[in-house]
Amino acid sequence: MIRQKLEQFAADYDRAEECSTGQGDDQSSIHYPAVFLFIGDKSKEAVEPIMQMNEKKWENSEGLIYIHVGAKDGPAAGPAGIPGGAGLNKSAAPSSPRMLHYRVPVTVEEGAAAPAARRDIYRQFYEEAGSLPALNRVLRQASGALAEYGRLYPSFDRVRLSIITRVDDPLNVFVPEISLLAEAIFRQSFKAVQLDLYALISERESAEAFGYSSSLGVAFLRELELMQDSNYEFSAPLHVTEDGISIPVTHSPSPLFDLVYVLSDRDERGIASLNGMQSCYEIISHISLLKNRHQKEQAWGANNPAYNNTSFKNNIMTESGRQGLVSAGLSRVKRPNQSIALAVLYHFYRGLLERMKQEPPLTAAEKLSFFGLDGAALERATAGMLPPEEGLSEMHGLMTNDVSYGAVRKLSLKEAEETLFGGGGEAFFRRNFEEEAARHLKEFEAAKWLDQAVTRSLEQRPDVQIYALAAWTGDGDGDAGVAAHLLGSRREAELLLASAKAELEQFRQGRVEEQSFPRVPLMDRHNLRSLIRYLFDNVYSRKRDILLLETRLKLIAKLEDVLQELHGRYRAEIAQLESLERELRDTALGSIRTADDYIGQNIMEYYERVTADLMEQWEAKRGRHAFFAEGALGDSRRLMENGPEGLADRLIEVCKQTILASPLFKRTFEEELLQRANVTVEYGNKTVLTKEELFKKLYRILEDNAAIQVRLYDYTQEHRYEEKYVFGDYTSELVRHIFQADETSRIYKLGCVHEQRSSGLEKLNLMGGFHIEDLMYYLNGKVYYETYSQNGYEFHGIDRALLPKLR
Repeated sequence: MIRQKLEQFAADYDRAEECSTGQGDDQSSIHYPAVFLFIGDKSKEAVEPIMQMNEKKWENSEGLIYIHVGAKDGPAAGPAGIPGGAGLNKSAAPSSPRMLHYRVPVTVEEGAAAPAARRDIYRQFYEEAGSLPALNRVLRQASGALAEYGRLYPSFDRVRLSIITRVDDPLNVFVPEISLLAEAIFRQSFKAVQLDLYALISERESAEAFGYSSSLGVAFLRELELMQDSNYEFSAPLHVTEDGISIPVTHSPSPLFDLVYVLSDRDERGIASLNGMQSCYEIISHISLLKNRHQKEQAWGANNPAYNNTSFKNNIMTESGRQGLVSAGLSRVKRPNQSIALAVLYHFYRGLLERMKQEPPLTAAEKLSFFGLDGAALERATAGMLPPEEGLSEMHGLMTNDVSYGAVRKLSLKEAEETLFGGGGEAFFRRNFEEEAARHLKEFEAAKWLDQAVTRSLEQRPDVQIYALAAWTGDGDGDAGVAAHLLGSRREAELLLASAKAELEQFRQGRVEEQSFPRVPLMDRHNLRSLIRYLFDNVYSRKRDILLLETRLKLIAKLEDVLQELHGRYRAEIAQLESLERELRDTALGSIRTADDYIGQNIMEYYERVTADLMEQWEAKRGRHAFFAEGALGDSRRLMENGPEGLADRLIEVCKQTILASPLFKRTFEEELLQRANVTVEYGNKTVLTKEELFKKLYRILEDNAAIQVRLYDYTQEHRYEEKYVFGDYTSELVRHIFQADETSRIYKLGCVHEQRSSGLEKLNLMGGFHIEDLMYYLNGKVYYETYSQNGYEFHGIDRALLPKLR
């Protein structure tokens, strides 16, 4: 739960930084309306990532339409009874894109190697009466939705339709039908429809069921080669009116798609992507922007050539007219905002803990007073539990037995009292003093007493934090601890009590005639009254003193128990505080590990200093204990009141207000990285990284990480053609360096998609001109395809004789 909260905070911070127009990154706009059509259940996972990337990068992304065609149950958004379950889902947020679902009414056995899966579902589709009307309705909904968003686009003349599918998904058997029907319906609203296909290969997943999965992939690639043939024709009654009348959809001899992009989760070096297919989804978003970006400016002209789709197509075509396939690689260098946010949060919290651990130099007496446990406070508390001494005077009203003074003068005081009152005196004292003291002691809320005392003291001493409170209330602070001094008070009271009891007992053993109270000869009754007064004044005042000591001892014992409980509570809260510190640290380090080794270097070291400086600046302006003020984190004893999650929320909020809001976090990523790269270098060290050296390293990182996302049999195949595009600020020093790096020896076209941005830049490498027989995936899977075919497996809906020969 905490980890998710922290990751969400980092993601929100990253998004906010990258979208801060005018201060951070600018957003691009697309020129023409665009539709993303995902075919197959395996492509469903691509929908949300691509939507999110487009929303993040494109200013007018709310006008995009997304369609998913799958066999699995989707959202039941369509009218009841409509085969295919078509429906349009509108996001609750007004700026969110629209998402449509079409459920193909066919049966796909998941995980099973069905001998004729592609062929059977192809036939089912054509045989099911409601299939085509439902698909027509979904596509018309998409066309109508695009029309509603026409104001968002500079031009409404054409629409760009991107079809995304996994090569090993059986439902891609419908790619020609769905693509051409979509084109036909969109042509009723637009002058032109440009179709691009993105064929995704997951080599990681195929490792589990490599034989059958590879056969499906090769089957689709064979069909794809047919679709891209210059003589490819198609005609089928796909267009259905509301009255059920079918209209043929035809495709005259030409390649079906403008360009076909093949993207894999392994790059051309054979290295698997850490993020699986995520890098492929990012490439799709960037290519879509490159081909459809609205040019806000035309500066720099020939120095920064724009992408030209016609030129690119011509350059990847063979002399025979065979259209080449395209792949791409994407890399980025950017300020690692998420890692920085988590590192800053960790160091901020660590700084708070360090402040909490600072123990002010209080004397033992001051510590006792801090908790309300000093002698005076204990004396006041104990005295308040006993009736006042004046209450003893009421004992004079006790009835005496009819005994003369002469009868008791030879007795001890104890025997004389027994003779005079029986147990009346003891009963009176017990009822009026002992029981009252016991009742008050029982009602005494020791925990509340201590808490109120600490709260009052903290108002005067805000420098005392929970670590000091835990240390002072524990047994490990030696003679300086509160518990040790309270123990001393208890032992002192025990000695006084023992002494007082002994003195009382000795006093009561004295004979009456030996006592020094006034007596008058021959006046028996007068002498008896003097004896009674003497007994009460000397015996019961001493008994009250003893009761006072006993009550104080019981009070101390009660306070000792509560003090121990309080110490346990403080220690438990500290354990939670330190557990959160470990969680923050592990999350920050985990995030840094996912960043490039170079881009993520020294994040912890650098931001430890930055955070410490900013905390000191904040305290210099607002006071030494500003972070523990009520408007910030508050009393350190109450930090865990709402649990670790509550503290994490408050911590994030205060960190954003006090630390992350600093202008230090608004520098360009080059400046930030240069500072961070040199943070561990001592003054005067000649190994300090220069800006030129930094740019060289960043250029190499960009190039190395933008390896083409497909494995080819021949790394430098015959018709290889490359273009490379930087997404960033063309006026920045780093982009200038990239353009100058290999200016004289460059054999590829280099351009910049200019966007005002300070958080980093991206590099998209396009490579085209290869064919399906160049794909390692095709070459490795062909043997499975042939073997499965020989064993009776049917992989095609159309006649195999129409397909090009296996290469």
